[in-house]
Amino acid sequence: MKPEVKTFFHEPTFTATHVVWDPDAKIAAIVDSVLDYDHKAGRTSTEAADALIAFVEEQGLTVDWILETHAHADHLTAAPYLKEKLGGKIAIGDHIKDVQKVFKGVFNAEESFATDGSQFDHLFKDGESFMVGTIPAHVLHTPGHTPACLTYVIGDAAFVGDTLFMPDYGTARVDFPGGDGPTLFRSIQKIFSLPPETRLYLCHDYKAPGRDAFVWETTVADEKARNIHVHDGVSEQEFVKFRTERDATLEMPVLILPSVQVNMRGGHLPPAEDNGISYLKLPVNAL
Repeated sequence: MKPEVKTFFHEPTFTATHVVWDPDAKIAAIVDSVLDYDHKAGRTSTEAADALIAFVEEQGLTVDWILETHAHADHLTAAPYLKEKLGGKIAIGDHIKDVQKVFKGVFNAEESFATDGSQFDHLFKDGESFMVGTIPAHVLHTPGHTPACLTYVIGDAAFVGDTLFMPDYGTARVDFPGGDGPTLFRSIQKIFSLPPETRLYLCHDYKAPGRDAFVWETTVADEKARNIHVHDGVSEQEFVKFRTERDATLEMPVLILPSVQVNMRGGHLPPAEDNGISYLKLPVNAL
């Protein structure tokens, strides 16, 4: 019931990618991978993903799952590249279909772009169970940041995506299309209902003021006791008021436009045009 976890932190996007595996069976899942993207040049590269691949191969692991907690707005996923090199099924929550429907319109995607989640190998439903080797796992639908957000509970560890940050940094924003403050509060309560000793692995850390190091692991008990936005005793009304006021002051993530276009496609670029080049769109005044 206690998987091993190795985290790779991608400082350019402040993203924590987790390799989680059954130490006996040597079966692994990869959670929230990163494809390097130079937005100034419009060029992708695979340094971060190659480091994951090297680790998996050194450890002799077999990858069964490449898991996305949601369609990220701050980095591109490397899921297809990892699948090509390591195998495994690319999976996300079944509410990705809702996200695809919204952003197909925002980006005026090609008519053939499917909004049924078929770009992924598997769509998880709330409460669905799966295995990582011999370790039981299940998913919690934890929307609010986006409609498709999932928490993956693998043994005594839970991978919460952007729903929660470290206790000294707080919680996810709710002002993206489909985001919702009351929904996020209730999703966090679902995470808080897990055993207090449950290890929580986060998708991001931004190094809260006064802290010198990046950190991405905490526990349910610690979040409930110390999270500056949503600790025990904070009401839903208080949380929503705070979140609404704070989000109104935040800028959009630097990579939101390229990230969502790619991530809603399961990590694939839009189809190449007649010159053989794939293009990412910049919708003006749309978000």
